[in-house]
Amino acid sequence: MTKKFHLGWFTSFALDQWNHPFSSGGGKPWDGKFYIEMAKTLERACFDYLMLEDTLMVSDSYGHSTEIYLKNGIMAPKHDPAPLAALIGAATTNIGIVSTLSTLAYPPFLLARLAATLDHIAGGRYGWNIVTSGEDLAAQNFGMDKLPPRELRYEMADEYMQVVNQLFTSWDADAVVMDRATDTYADFTKVRPIHFEGKFFKCRGPLNTAPSPQGRPTYVQAGGSPRGRAFAGKHADSIIAIMHGVTAMKEYRDDVRAKADAAGRNPDDVKVLFLAAPVLGETEEEAREKYQRGVSSKSFIEQTLALFGSFTDIDFSQYELDQPLPGKLTTNGEQGSLDAFQQFGSGKTLRQLTVENGPQSSIELIGTPDQVAEKMGAAMEAVGGDGFLLKEPFHLINRRYIHEITEGLVPALQRRGLTRTVYTKDTLRETLREF
Repeated sequence: MTKKFHLGWFTSFALDQWNHPFSSGGGKPWDGKFYIEMAKTLERACFDYLMLEDTLMVSDSYGHSTEIYLKNGIMAPKHDPAPLAALIGAATTNIGIVSTLSTLAYPPFLLARLAATLDHIAGGRYGWNIVTSGEDLAAQNFGMDKLPPRELRYEMADEYMQVVNQLFTSWDADAVVMDRATDTYADFTKVRPIHFEGKFFKCRGPLNTAPSPQGRPTYVQAGGSPRGRAFAGKHADSIIAIMHGVTAMKEYRDDVRAKADAAGRNPDDVKVLFLAAPVLGETEEEAREKYQRGVSSKSFIEQTLALFGSFTDIDFSQYELDQPLPGKLTTNGEQGSLDAFQQFGSGKTLRQLTVENGPQSSIELIGTPDQVAEKMGAAMEAVGGDGFLLKEPFHLINRRYIHEITEGLVPALQRRGLTRTVYTKDTLRETLREF
């Protein structure tokens, strides 16, 4: 029997292709209506979740200027995903909605309270994408000169998770009794302070929200570095990953499953979704022409380098496009993302790396819907699971691409028995654990 895999979609509360013939919001998507429509479209295609990525600064990494970011709408403007998650959660019935909330920006109590509230609004379908933020410019928006060292950030994040997990259990699941006979809404004996006092955080508790419908929101996390993988294996219900090729995908999934097992978890409860950016056409030739047009343009090269520079804190404008990078680059930002990008030792030029990494796809998915569906199925069979997190290949989203995926690719997957045709579970965590 063919094993099903999961589908998610990766985007952010940012610009669409506002100057494209198939613009979604004409550069003004800020009322959220386009994203609500998008979520409903993905729900009809039975996606597990829509994930809203986020950052907390206007970057100037590329050329030490904000020009390329603001001119092209890359990384900015970007609006707060939490209110959008509430709108989407209230407007949908089955699809999960995941928003990024940074441990840099929220005290643990405030984040736990917000996440619990969003989980209620979404009826148990909310997920928190856990990030520590990897940019010094973001830190400077919160009263710091620069980020703590990466390893210290993970130590802080581990303690942060202890706090929020205790807050989510500060109300027993049956604390709300709504007993009319005694006029009692909640049993006070089932709600308690946590009195947490650690190295970095101190919190009395309890939460002042009703218990989250899922007990706690679904946890999503991207872990590329060894430390990040261990963190994801310990905490995440779904892991976002980008690897280059099936062999690397399998090695990654096996590794994080082993780390989940070492943390005392059931590895089957951890679903790894690999970033993928399909390019579709009515023929393979048409799809490949579309892909080449996209990745060979000067604007794509610049935007890709600016994008990777923004979350690695590296100015790629200083390097020659048609030469290999001068050595292995390191960062206090997202080292895992940087390592995946630079492919140290490959001998590839910066231009080659940019073309290869720009669409951010773990495997090449170019062709007709049926061809791409076959490739996805074969990859998942070789990797062992668990699914794909789809994204637009050329940085900014448009309505046409969404429908190419939901009306072209997904039916091809469903015909092969590879993805769900109906939702059967009530909560996001249950949906992810269904298979």
